[in-house]
Amino acid sequence: MVRVLVVADEVVETLWTDQVHGYDVDLVLAAGDLPFEYLEHLANALDKPLVFVPGNHDADLSGYANVRGLWTKAGVPVRWPGPTGAVNADERVIDVAGLRIAGLGGSIRYNKGPNQWTERQQARRARRVTRLAAWRKLRDGRGVDVLLTHSPPLDCGDEPDAPHRGFACFHPLVERLAPSLMLHGHIHPHGHARPDRLVGSTRVVNVVPLKVLEVGR
Repeated sequence: MVRVLVVADEVVETLWTDQVHGYDVDLVLAAGDLPFEYLEHLANALDKPLVFVPGNHDADLSGYANVRGLWTKAGVPVRWPGPTGAVNADERVIDVAGLRIAGLGGSIRYNKGPNQWTERQQARRARRVTRLAAWRKLRDGRGVDVLLTHSPPLDCGDEPDAPHRGFACFHPLVERLAPSLMLHGHIHPHGHARPDRLVGSTRVVNVVPLKVLEVGR
């Protein structure tokens, strides 16, 4: 089992203190809308890999490439604005700490901010993740263990207001990938427990602001 600390959307003040060292985990996952310096702090304090997807309040991280440690955008050397040392899993399939993680960041489009997608755009991105996961599975026989997203699926723990609607395209994505867990943020509990839900055999978990979970390899 891999022990994972998952965070999203709300900074947990105690994690800025020495209490962070009480979390005995193998991996840190972040589901978006957290200060990048907070993510850097968690990765450094715990000395564990950190994988994240961006939320709708995060900076636009699209178009950046890292080749041999040099960040570029449109072929020009630049400084990457994301958290140092962290891995952006958006629209990717990542192998880390013994787990295979597929990622899709962002929310439904509701204004002109970054990391917002129409249903059609996110569906296209989801198909790319499906193809990547299928290619990996064909190569080594392993499926996806965790789907890490910022938003939830439509009608599965989302909210009725426009900025907090989930994505309908996440339902077929989950069915095709069949991960044991889908972890998302974006929906603030506001003091009310958010129950886990099921899409097929996949447990869908709202991780705001923090969850510690054990994931089977």
